[in-house]
Amino acid sequence: MPIRPGGPGLLWEQHCCLPLLPSADIAELARYPLGSYLSVNVGYSLHSTRDAERMIDQFRRDALADGRFRLVERIADAVDPDPDLIALAFDLEDSGPLGGDLDNVKMFYDLGVRSVLPSYNYANAAGCGCLDTEDTGLTAYGRDLIRTLNEVGMFADGSHCSPRTGLDIADITTVPMVYSHSNFAAVWAHPRNISDDQARACAATGGVIGINGVGIFLGRNAPGERAERVEAMADHIVYGAELVGIEHIGFSSDFSFDGDDFNAEVAANPEVFSAEFTRWGPLQWTPPEDLLGESDVPGLDEVLANRGLSAAERAAVFHGNFARIAGQVWRD
Repeated sequence: MPIRPGGPGLLWEQHCCLPLLPSADIAELARYPLGSYLSVNVGYSLHSTRDAERMIDQFRRDALADGRFRLVERIADAVDPDPDLIALAFDLEDSGPLGGDLDNVKMFYDLGVRSVLPSYNYANAAGCGCLDTEDTGLTAYGRDLIRTLNEVGMFADGSHCSPRTGLDIADITTVPMVYSHSNFAAVWAHPRNISDDQARACAATGGVIGINGVGIFLGRNAPGERAERVEAMADHIVYGAELVGIEHIGFSSDFSFDGDDFNAEVAANPEVFSAEFTRWGPLQWTPPEDLLGESDVPGLDEVLANRGLSAAERAAVFHGNFARIAGQVWRD
């Protein structure tokens, strides 16, 4: 069993971020346990198709050279963990890198991308974002995108999308959708968090909502609130389990290994963000060590056990639920 002392068993990390720069160090991902599945962002609204291709090419080469990773090509590569390797796949945090060409969905799938969300914070050709003041949902192109994702076998992801866009995804998809890294607005009111209606619609598709560890989405963004962030993640997990069932709740920290760079990018690109991102001060994340109980902070597994979740329920949150729907959505 690939498990670290004091931490949970198998981990399925549906979204985390390395720097989208040539200086990115793939070895940082080994802060997660061997046997984990990791989905790493390779592009969002500021990136072209070629930008995303270059990042994937670099990450693939570096991962193979490192020796501790296996690139996800088949469903079994992710859902049947190798205890000596980390399974590595990729995600696009906006449909912009598709360049408006739906044929690129299959191209990116062949390169290891397993999740795409239509819009990152603001409206684009596919639909509206969570920071838009007017919400018209998916466009005709966005609807075709969801159908193409279904056909190719890739997760359609509602994170960062507007409420209407997320509900439209749930209405159109014929397979489980995801909110890869989204928390609940009923627990902490932030426009990046999702409504109960969005959560119920996602669950009705058979989908999974991954709870993230970002301070501003948890209401715990002070640098010293590390333990409080883990407790707040547990608040969202427990709330989601009561709302839609534990089988629809996962873990997806949204940890940024490039936190300082990201905060600099927020300051440099105000048009991509808003006061809801900037007024809390520099963003704080929950690193793998805090999540796993490897630091002086009680880990999420311990906190959830103290909340009364059984070992089977915790295993479903940490790995089993996302693994189950990968088997339903992805294609070998």
